[in-house]
Amino acid sequence: MVNFLQRDRVTGAFNPWLIAPTVMLATFMEVLDTSVANVSLQHIAGNLSATVEESTWVLTSYLVSNAIVLPLTGWFSKFFGRKRFYMACVVIFTLSSLLCGLAPSLGMLVFFRVLQGAGGGGLQPVSQAILVESFPKGKQGMAMAVYAMGVVVAPIIGPTLGGWITDSYSWRWIFLINIPVGLLSLTLTSLLISDPHYIERKKFSAVKIDYIGLGLLSVGLGFLQVVLDKGQIDDWFGSSFIVWGMVAAGAGLIGAAVWEWRSRDPIVDLHLLTERNFMLSTATMFLLGVVLYGTTALLPIFLQTLLGYDAMTSGLVLSPGGVAVLILLPVVGMLMAHIEARWMVMLGALVISASLFHMAGFNLNVTFRMAMWARIYQSLGMAFLFVPINVMAFNFVKREKVNNASGILNLARNMGGSVGISSVATELSRRAQVHQNILSGHVNTFSAAYQRMVAGSAATLAVRGSDPVQASARAHAMVYGLLQRQASMMAFVDDFWMLGTIFLCLIPLMFVMKKVRPHKSTVIAH
Repeated sequence: MVNFLQRDRVTGAFNPWLIAPTVMLATFMEVLDTSVANVSLQHIAGNLSATVEESTWVLTSYLVSNAIVLPLTGWFSKFFGRKRFYMACVVIFTLSSLLCGLAPSLGMLVFFRVLQGAGGGGLQPVSQAILVESFPKGKQGMAMAVYAMGVVVAPIIGPTLGGWITDSYSWRWIFLINIPVGLLSLTLTSLLISDPHYIERKKFSAVKIDYIGLGLLSVGLGFLQVVLDKGQIDDWFGSSFIVWGMVAAGAGLIGAAVWEWRSRDPIVDLHLLTERNFMLSTATMFLLGVVLYGTTALLPIFLQTLLGYDAMTSGLVLSPGGVAVLILLPVVGMLMAHIEARWMVMLGALVISASLFHMAGFNLNVTFRMAMWARIYQSLGMAFLFVPINVMAFNFVKREKVNNASGILNLARNMGGSVGISSVATELSRRAQVHQNILSGHVNTFSAAYQRMVAGSAATLAVRGSDPVQASARAHAMVYGLLQRQASMMAFVDDFWMLGTIFLCLIPLMFVMKKVRPHKSTVIAH
């Protein structure tokens, strides 16, 4: 135990295996909060006298402020000092979690969620940057495996945990549980974490704040997140709000990109994207977010709307996948010292594509066991993707640029998640309408099969006591309900095919990547 707690004689840093759980405590809770409230919206709306549609702003407000802060973490770390900034984020996240749990109205809850998202936005990139710098090159795979345990597993178990807490206690406890974790994180961070020598807090008078870049980026990312979250609900470009939101998002992001590229002291260093591996890793991480969050949203909808599962049972289908990732991530981290990262990404992409194509074979007779194992297969592929992608991304990035790079990479994953959720929801709705129109052409009063089905159902209902007119009407309704279920099932199949095809497109990208040769682990004295 003495050797474990002893500082390194050269760097003065603690053992990286002591630093890893310290920085991941609050980060895990922050990522968990992106999905833990999803299953509690009806309870929140009922308790705070609001509609379910109004309560969705509890999710949107958090995602908007989170997205705005994510790419700014490198600049904030340079301005305040990384340790100070990280601890400030933990304080804001913890206090706002307390206020969310005590919120007396929906308006106040949304406001506190904005604060919570802003505080939480800095936790992911800074914790990743600390892990990258704490572990030597030979153990970078293990560092990213630890990070993945938080940011990959948390969204998977979030809906299940949120449903259990809400059903067993109250929706307020999904926020209040953050408080002891935040306090423990603050204590350990103050004792164990220190800034590297090249990160020095600058005096306020010596720092030029890029107000224009900050404003453009905030407008662009904020409106983009709102559009992605509300687009399907508001019928996309059939809504003037969505149209103007998209115009504002496009203007803000294009303006921010041009301004930041030409700025001498940019808030977001876009020149990092000129490094080929980092640019391709960012694109790959975006697609990983699309599939990770897209399927995490899609499977519960399928299980609850078509198979009749409740929120808790559908969550239990997803949770074993999180356990599988937890078990496999350390193994992948160790393999990174022996196998080139590109081959592992290709293996992960093939596994995930195969699992999604397997899901495309689902029907209305799918059992709990079949759905659970399909999710486990997919999760195994996730483990082989997240770790090597991060290792490839940071391999050619200068250490003093790690904070900026981490912010961009995490933003790509989160925005990919928003695009994924929005895309699968839109595709599901539209494909269901297409399939319903096609199936309706075969279900009409001139079809002998249709007439036999209606007659058989009406006869069964009549035997059970319905009068002939009522039995006939109910029989027609039953057939129409069956048609709708089949159309929805076919739409889910289309979504699974779409996501599987997206991941196959990752494989050619790996041949464009520069090789990242495995680093053998080096022993560091503590």
